[in-house]
Amino acid sequence: MDPFCLCLALGPVAIYLLLLGAINLSRHPFAVSGTRDTATLGLAVSGLMILGPMELFIPAATALRFGPYVWILLTLLYALGLVLLLLVSRPRLVVYNISPGELRPILADVVARLDAEARWAGDSLLLPSLGVQLHMDSLAALRNVSLLSTGPRQNHLGWRQLELALRTALGQFEVQRNLRAVGVVAGVGMVLLVFLLQIIASDPQAVAQAMFEMIRL
Repeated sequence: MDPFCLCLALGPVAIYLLLLGAINLSRHPFAVSGTRDTATLGLAVSGLMILGPMELFIPAATALRFGPYVWILLTLLYALGLVLLLLVSRPRLVVYNISPGELRPILADVVARLDAEARWAGDSLLLPSLGVQLHMDSLAALRNVSLLSTGPRQNHLGWRQLELALRTALGQFEVQRNLRAVGVVAGVGMVLLVFLLQIIASDPQAVAQAMFEMIRL
């Protein structure tokens, strides 16, 4: 694989891994909506998508007709597909750098203030006044918790209220730095980034030439 393709495929992934490492290095949990989380992941794999399915299945006639502008069209197509995925996805929240045992009492206090009729059933939670039904799921390796919507009837405004209230509560809560996740995730991201910088520094003209050849300028 030529150096430009390596940079395009692995560069966004390296930045994404470094961002996860920075989040786990913080002393405060970080809550983000599922929409933003999926959008960030979509940007991280965009280079892989361009060099994978998009380049593999690019119509020859379209490439000949539009020339280098075909990459703009394919990028827009990918962006529109990502937007469509975000629009049809069910609501969810992702809380990084916290364990389920630490999050549950914080979440219980938040929902008690938001909805007096809130009810727990194991790891599932119902907030009838907000129109929110969710289930707690966790990834122990990275120490993050996902609040996944259950059932087709969900109130997006209710999820937004829950997100804002939970984010405020988490800002006042301190946790230990997740050094294991930082070492693994950020370490891999740093290795990839240094590797790509060495490739660019060793022969920047080859990287530029490979880019021009790819977009057929």
